Amino acid sequence: MKKKYRIMTNKKPAIDLYVAGSFLERLRGLLGTQTLAAHTGLLLIDCYAIHMFFMRYALDIVYVDADFRIVKSVADLRPWHISGCCKARHVIELPAGTVETYGWQIGDKIIILSTE
Repeated sequence: MKKKYRIMTNKKPAIDLYVAGSFLERLRGLLGTQTLAAHTGLLLIDCYAIHMFFMRYALDIVYVDADFRIVKSVADLRPWHISGCCKARHVIELPAGTVETYGWQIGDKIIILSTE
């Protein structure tokens, strides 16, 4: 996975996103990691469902459409659970508590810029 994007926000620190674009990268996701550092996340391209099998920590999950407008969010999704949204085009996995901290709601557009 390569860091390619950054979520820009007005009053909060930017969030650096690593990108999982291939099937194998999406399947592996964050498996094997001990934690996800604050202000970082994983963008799963062309994905509308995720699993938390074998994960060691909870995540906030944000489902976005093709325009990166939030269509669903799941706070504090625990290990051994699954989640999905058929309206989603991409999924963003973030440290638990991020959605509440940033005040994101359904319908909000997330501004994502390339870092390359």
